[in-house]
Amino acid sequence: MTSALAVYAGALHRAACGGDGALRLVDPAGTLLRHLDTTAWHADPTPGDHGLLARCTGATLDVGCGPGRLAAALSRSGVPALGIDVSPAAVRLARARGAHAVVQDVFAPLADARDWRHALLADGNIGIGGDPVRLLARCRDLLAPGGTVFAEVEPPGTQGWRGRVALTDADRTSEPFAWAVVGADDLGPLAAQAGLRLRETWTEEDRWFACLSR
Repeated sequence: MTSALAVYAGALHRAACGGDGALRLVDPAGTLLRHLDTTAWHADPTPGDHGLLARCTGATLDVGCGPGRLAAALSRSGVPALGIDVSPAAVRLARARGAHAVVQDVFAPLADARDWRHALLADGNIGIGGDPVRLLARCRDLLAPGGTVFAEVEPPGTQGWRGRVALTDADRTSEPFAWAVVGADDLGPLAAQAGLRLRETWTEEDRWFACLSR
């Protein structure tokens, strides 16, 4: 079975070349969970990004940066930013657009060992690893004193879940991997388990975000 990284890389490449970069996230039975539009990730900051970017006032770690739209936008505005992603294809594309990015698993020791002012979990990346508490605790450990995690979540009323999912395009379906979805209603208790405090929530362009502090 094809790896998730290979299916993801193929979609990124097609989108970068002007083709159809659409992916679907499905459960093991093939039921659609959500559409992923990688074409939008190649564009300039998308609707809803601006409030997120404006809150990044110091060194920012973009976890799961993809092709680097947020890390590149921060760098252009003079904010030190590092994008990390497990996909070499995504990191190459991020670098090509001017972002500082490295191939890196967030749970492994970071080559750049600074204490970060902010960590970003945008575009549903709070689902990385399938365990939001573990991921948030890891981000907490990477923050400087007074640092914050900015997380994008699902709208209030959304039922959160954890489980095995796969990526699929028109031709291939990946091997299963662990993922999670977090609704706005569930974030506070999850953050508390990770040693973080919910400080602020906001919505912009039908997207929902939260600020968590140490």
